[in-house]
Amino acid sequence: MQLIYASDALPHLAYCDHAMPEPDLNLLFALDALLTEKNVTRAARSLHLSASAMSRTLTRLRAATGDPLLVRAGRNMVLTPHAEEIREQTHNIVLEARLLLCPSSAAADFSTLSRTLRIRANEAFVEAFGAPLIAEVTAVAPLVRLHFSSKAEKSAEYLRNGSADLEIGVLEEMGPEIRVRALFRDRYVGVVRKGHPLETEQDVTIARYAAFGHVVAPHGRQIIDALDAAIALQGLERTTVAVVPSFPAALAVAQASDLVALLPASFANAQQSESLHSFELPVATEGLTISQMWHPRLENDPVHRWFRQLVLDVCRRKVPF
Repeated sequence: MQLIYASDALPHLAYCDHAMPEPDLNLLFALDALLTEKNVTRAARSLHLSASAMSRTLTRLRAATGDPLLVRAGRNMVLTPHAEEIREQTHNIVLEARLLLCPSSAAADFSTLSRTLRIRANEAFVEAFGAPLIAEVTAVAPLVRLHFSSKAEKSAEYLRNGSADLEIGVLEEMGPEIRVRALFRDRYVGVVRKGHPLETEQDVTIARYAAFGHVVAPHGRQIIDALDAAIALQGLERTTVAVVPSFPAALAVAQASDLVALLPASFANAQQSESLHSFELPVATEGLTISQMWHPRLENDPVHRWFRQLVLDVCRRKVPF
């Protein structure tokens, strides 16, 4: 298919030559599957086609694009540079097309709406806000399912490729197109077991805080470094006895030992356990803003818009901004 560019300065504004036959837009779905899977057999399986049918489709795509798209590299297939360049754009177009062709949720009855919403959030958020959020969703849309997944890494790729509908956490560089809305302000507090020597102290001093061993999760690195720097100014040093993978793990260790955990106040307050005691840190640290982030293709999706507002309402009821 020949492309005629309206302007060299606007290379994405391409127009089909109307003298040429109309392209088969079904090829877009096959192209997306092939660029995602990088394998003819897996791509065929994802579209419920035979491998031979997908192979014939790949031949058509090569003719349509003028590019091999997938080439052999040993036992595997790899994308050509052109295929890599168009992979994300192709995936977004297919996602938007599927959304466009779905029944409009604006007029849908939420009581019969069936959809899965995928949220990337750390375990502390799920423990603090998961139950009320699920209850709110179920009350309005009982067939909507929430799929929470942990954030092993912070990346906009999950929002861009559609594997996540919403990401919740501290805003970092996510790309200029990602939409963001602040949910609440949080801060870190110290948490110990009931009966710990620090429980009875009205105001925990830096010296007393540093006297005990600590357990931390690898989050909030800047705040942890600022806390340690303030302690060092007093000629003291905090001993980190253990680093654990999550805030719930740090809480569990503190609950069963004399170690002091450093946790977000929203998470610590949600525990409401008679076996735990939380206290303000002996040095001032910066607060942090927890936000929700989404891709612009979902900006005007009625279900997603409803869900974003629900997340905001649940969070601000528990932790005012």
